[in-house]
Amino acid sequence: MEHWRINLILLFAMLFGAAIIGRLFVLQIQNCDYYKALAQGQQRIYNNIQGERGEIFIQDKKGNLYPLAKNQNTENGLERYYPQEFFASQLVGFLGGEGIGQYGLEGYYEEILEGEEKLQQGERNPWISFFSTKKNPAQKGSDLILTIDYNIQFKAEKLLEDAHQNLNIEGGEIIIMDPNSGKIFAMANFPNFNPNQYSREKNFEVFKNGAIQETFEPGSVLKAISMAAALDQGKVTPQTTYIDTGSIKVGGYTLSNYSKKVYGEKTMTEVLEKSINTGAIFVEQSLGHSSFLKYLENFGFFERTGIDLEAEIFSQNKELKKGYEVNFATASYGQGIEITPIQLAVAYSAIANGGKLVKPYVVEIRKNGDDKIIEILPEIIKNGVIAPKTASQLTAMLVSVLENGFAKKARVPGYYIAGKTGTGQMSWSSLGISREGYSGKTWQSFIGFGPAFDPQFLILVKLDNPNTRIAGYSAVPIFQDLAKYIIDYWEIPPDYE
Repeated sequence: MEHWRINLILLFAMLFGAAIIGRLFVLQIQNCDYYKALAQGQQRIYNNIQGERGEIFIQDKKGNLYPLAKNQNTENGLERYYPQEFFASQLVGFLGGEGIGQYGLEGYYEEILEGEEKLQQGERNPWISFFSTKKNPAQKGSDLILTIDYNIQFKAEKLLEDAHQNLNIEGGEIIIMDPNSGKIFAMANFPNFNPNQYSREKNFEVFKNGAIQETFEPGSVLKAISMAAALDQGKVTPQTTYIDTGSIKVGGYTLSNYSKKVYGEKTMTEVLEKSINTGAIFVEQSLGHSSFLKYLENFGFFERTGIDLEAEIFSQNKELKKGYEVNFATASYGQGIEITPIQLAVAYSAIANGGKLVKPYVVEIRKNGDDKIIEILPEIIKNGVIAPKTASQLTAMLVSVLENGFAKKARVPGYYIAGKTGTGQMSWSSLGISREGYSGKTWQSFIGFGPAFDPQFLILVKLDNPNTRIAGYSAVPIFQDLAKYIIDYWEIPPDYE
């Protein structure tokens, strides 16, 4: 009886042990992978991390770099910081509250600047949770090194500020570029803003880069484009003459010269020297409307330039394309046609470089997060906009504008400079007023390049409604100051003693 009880207890012990062993077999061998994954799921934690945003740098002629946009550590992590504050603000743009680049370079290069997004793995136990980024950090976005020269940009911005003080300008832009490659050395705007404090701005218009995001009627600077077309087609030569009577009737309208001045018999060179409106109309009529439109298209006035900045605009100039006689006439001297400053700079570059339409650009080098260097190369949009002979003829005529015409104040002693003034009337619609016709306000500009027969720089100065009557007293002296500064800064040898 006693042995029976002991044997029963042993049997239960054996069955219990077998059950435990069976359960352990199921847990540790048969379902090993499942319970291992379950345990790891309880111990491991995951988080999406964003790589550090790429930074933006400007340089000087010696290659010294200055940060325009950088990242700095704060109590709550990395923060975008703009150490130059107001300097080049429309050019660089800013990082918005959603962590997305807005305007300028920050907007255009958003996908390149933003760091790589990566899933980060960490571990936790009953006491602490932790992540390690040392083994597999998220890759940083690309750094950008600009074509912009720090000192030239600074000079351009200072001159616009001075123009506000001395000429009471309401706004303005300066573009300085290499007409051979499209490289931008300066793109200055007035007024500007502090991207560190963008949220405090009440007027969002200040964020716009007027050089690429606002159109204007350029006035007489467009006479050189009209002349280029007629020269290229052999309709006129620099010595071709016509007789100016001070005004001309076109399509029921009477169009006059500035101040209704009468010039008499003049050559085409003198048309540019004296900036004669009726002379430009004579040129356009000699050329023909369809050819005139075709050359405007070839010079890039009906499309974007493709510059690497956010939200470049252009005008389709639908009113001009309707084909009214008077619209072609006024467009020949730069009224009734809308363009952006960068379009004008690119068009004049084609005159300076012998007929090539170049793509403007502001980023010269991209440095990837893995330190790979990508150099941006110049790009030609179109060849043969005008023949090299045409470009050479027109350049000589534009040199004569400075030597013998209304732009003598743009001359730099010892150098041949080519250029043209422009004073365009602001329409009521351009001021946001629903009304036909023109207001009393003006855009005043000067565009030129030098040295004229071996150009290394092109400068466009555009001022919004300065308190002078014509560009010869506003934009021209600013151009001269900039041209002389660049010549001295780059140590360009003189053309003559």
